[in-house]
Amino acid sequence: MRTRGAEDPGAGLGREALAYVDTLHNLARYLTGNETDAEDLVQETYARALKAADQFTPGTNLKAWLFRILRNTFLSSYRRQRASPLVGGLDTVDPAHQGVADEAWLRDDVELDRLRKLVAEEIEAALLTLSEEGRTVILLDLEGLTETEAAQVLGCAVGTVKSRLARARSALRQRLKDYAR
Repeated sequence: MRTRGAEDPGAGLGREALAYVDTLHNLARYLTGNETDAEDLVQETYARALKAADQFTPGTNLKAWLFRILRNTFLSSYRRQRASPLVGGLDTVDPAHQGVADEAWLRDDVELDRLRKLVAEEIEAALLTLSEEGRTVILLDLEGLTETEAAQVLGCAVGTVKSRLARARSALRQRLKDYAR
């Protein structure tokens, strides 16, 4: 039992980590491909981060640490599901036929709204055609992480991040080339 006034070491970290919930959710959404699984992944990421709060070195990059936990949690879950005989059965729900994500940002001009939705769908579809590594490195780049920070998140060399990013960008340029004209 804690004495009054003694704060849990994870509490401060938890408050600071909440600032990254949206960026973690964005990455989780693209990794999982559906809203419900993304929310579960972010929740599991925070649970694991709080359990391991004593392993975080204050003054280092909390955002990169959280992204790494999220990625490792996703990979562990993916490996478990792939080995499960229940995945892909008759009761599997296709996330593509689930409800459309919140589109509150599309409210102004009707024609402009249609164009925004079309472009967003095509960009998302192009992102989803990339490999998991390609999607992850693009999303980490979009979240503003440096190549060094992305390498820490992914657990690989900076050169590997650079080459993955170059290949992913090239693939996106190819898939979205009609927008370049």
